[in-house]
Amino acid sequence: MSATHPAKPQLYLRRLACQTTPAGPVLEAVSAGPEAGGCRLFFTRASDAKDVGRYLEGLPAPIPSPQVITLNGAPFVISDALPAGLTASPAEPGLLAGRNVLLGVRNGQSADVVLQWLRHHHDQFGVRGAVLFNRTREGQDIDFITELRSQLAALGRDLRVVLIESALPLGHDTLPSEHHPYCVAEAPGKDRMEFPSPDAWTAPLAEGTIYEIARTRFLTEARAVANLDIGDLLHVPAKAPAQNPFDLAADAPGQAVHLSGQHCYPWRLRDDGPAGFGDHICVQFDKPRYRSRWCVAPTGLAPNNFWRFRRISGVGFNAEVAFYSYMAIRHLTSNPGLIVPKTSLIESEALLASAQRDFGHKPVRPPKVEFTAPSKDATRTAIVTTMKNEGPFILEWLAYHQAIGVQDFLVYTNDCTDGTDDMFDLLQAKGILQHRENPFREMELKPQHAALQAAEDEPLMQNADWCICMDVDEFLNIKVGNGTLPELYEAVGDANMISCTWRLFGNSDRHLFEDSHTIGQFDRCAEEFSPKPHQAWGFKTLFRNIGIFKKMGVHRPKGLRPQLWDQIHWVNGSGQPLPREEYRNAWRSTTETYGYDLVSLNHYAVRNAESFLVKRDRGRVNHVDRDQGLAYWFRMNNNATTDRSIMARIPMMEAKLAALMADPEIAAQHHKCVAAHRAKIDALRAQPAQAAFFETLTSARQEKLSRMHRAFGANVFLSGPDVVPDHVVWGDHPEEFFFTVEKGETQH
Repeated sequence: MSATHPAKPQLYLRRLACQTTPAGPVLEAVSAGPEAGGCRLFFTRASDAKDVGRYLEGLPAPIPSPQVITLNGAPFVISDALPAGLTASPAEPGLLAGRNVLLGVRNGQSADVVLQWLRHHHDQFGVRGAVLFNRTREGQDIDFITELRSQLAALGRDLRVVLIESALPLGHDTLPSEHHPYCVAEAPGKDRMEFPSPDAWTAPLAEGTIYEIARTRFLTEARAVANLDIGDLLHVPAKAPAQNPFDLAADAPGQAVHLSGQHCYPWRLRDDGPAGFGDHICVQFDKPRYRSRWCVAPTGLAPNNFWRFRRISGVGFNAEVAFYSYMAIRHLTSNPGLIVPKTSLIESEALLASAQRDFGHKPVRPPKVEFTAPSKDATRTAIVTTMKNEGPFILEWLAYHQAIGVQDFLVYTNDCTDGTDDMFDLLQAKGILQHRENPFREMELKPQHAALQAAEDEPLMQNADWCICMDVDEFLNIKVGNGTLPELYEAVGDANMISCTWRLFGNSDRHLFEDSHTIGQFDRCAEEFSPKPHQAWGFKTLFRNIGIFKKMGVHRPKGLRPQLWDQIHWVNGSGQPLPREEYRNAWRSTTETYGYDLVSLNHYAVRNAESFLVKRDRGRVNHVDRDQGLAYWFRMNNNATTDRSIMARIPMMEAKLAALMADPEIAAQHHKCVAAHRAKIDALRAQPAQAAFFETLTSARQEKLSRMHRAFGANVFLSGPDVVPDHVVWGDHPEEFFFTVEKGETQH
């Protein structure tokens, strides 16, 4: 039955008939007339369909043949009559009959914003009605309602807006009957609602049935309905006519128009004021988020084409129309950084044009960043590194990287007791590298992070063409030409970032320390395809020092200047491009991005068992609060296969090493470091606990486990080797054998 209304009313205030039953809370009951199924009773998600069915069967006057349907996780009932004791809201299809209508939710937006939303869709798409579920506390919005009513009247458009509030406390399983009803519907002759219960929560957003409620109560005779919240605007192209989803839906009854919405954001707001539509001029370049909604002509639908949040049951899409979801309006924030990483935002020409054309606004735009492409011949390379008690391994690592073409080394040390810092002071005095004391204590940062931050102010790093952060147990293994950096740079063309994926090298069952070449002693390693443990595919990144990023990072540069995202040419170790989704945060390779054909980063994380005792004793430069115990050894000691490719560069390295050792002071300091390392090993092995740990590291069980990594699930590596039963360790298994444990299982 249609109600009679004035010629051009502006704002209608309605409530949902919230009430309680033995089967659970009822959000709404609608008396829709025989042609619409008589009565529809909408329970909340706190109810169960079986409980509803038992409730209906147990009524003193049972309803004949009620249909109990579950929609969006909540039961609702289609019946010929209303159960005794409940009150129904009358259907009002005539209120919005023949009109294009917006259906959505208000989440605290101001009357000004609601008016802009309505005016945009009225002027551009012929909207003449809206049904809004008001997410607020009852009684808190009297000023908003008064302001919206006044502004709608002043607007002078033929717009009918239905604002719906619910007295149902969301998240409650019961609704006390003495609190029903919570509010009073708009009474004849009154110009505002009365709110007798200011504490009632009136936000039915958790209930997906609100769309079907709106349809049943108000929208069965509308021309077309678009499901768009305040904060969602249908897009008007700058140079082409806008597609009108209402016309498309009206011309194709029984089908729906897909509304595809992209999230958009302000770059910054002036004076931290409230966000407006005209402030939103940015989208994400790497991981744009989308919303899926719909527009449909109600008169072309069957009763069982139920309205849902993103789709309509049994109805396909026959067209697609774009909209934008204005996220700072949706979330009511003046700080875009709270809802999206600023480093992902780029300016959109379409949104900038809309801000100026549709809203007469001058938004804050991202600052321009100048960029000059580097010369391909600029190949001076610098390494920044942090060390503590690594004395025996310094000269080989230094000589190797000198041999492949690294010109500059910046080394930070802290708390050394084996002569490491003395070695670097000596090397600096001879002009071979730059040495600094790590300022991590005064900076209150972890040692590696402090070093990288301090390195940004060093001329050596500022003047480098290529930079990388790496450790003394990592060796760049270049597999093109003679294995030098200039040949790698030539092979990757115009790339300005190269991810060098770790190849984890184990101890090759070597348990005792020798003063010999690391890259010559250890040839057993992880297989190339090693997605587990997740550390196996960590990478370090060679990157051109051209200002695309703001600062150095452990695995890759950080602080992307998004204005320059399209200047990134990032390849993996096989020269294949990385997807833009990796640009901001990636630190490890994936099954889609790993590659070793041109370069890998050989990672000798454990070396031998004796040196591992020293490594564990000194702690970690990045994760200082994490013990390098048996679980670490298990993850990083990988002896599954063999790779000797780096050994072809040993003669190059030895030539550089011989030149360093020809200096008697450098040679003497190296021998002091070796002696200190040997003495530390002996002291540790003399301790019963350390001796027992050494025996565990060198056991036949650990040797066997180091060859079984591909057979283990990720949770095994998280839990540690003791979760692997002996029958798994020592059993004969087929090639495809796989073993894992439940997440959180601990060693025992």
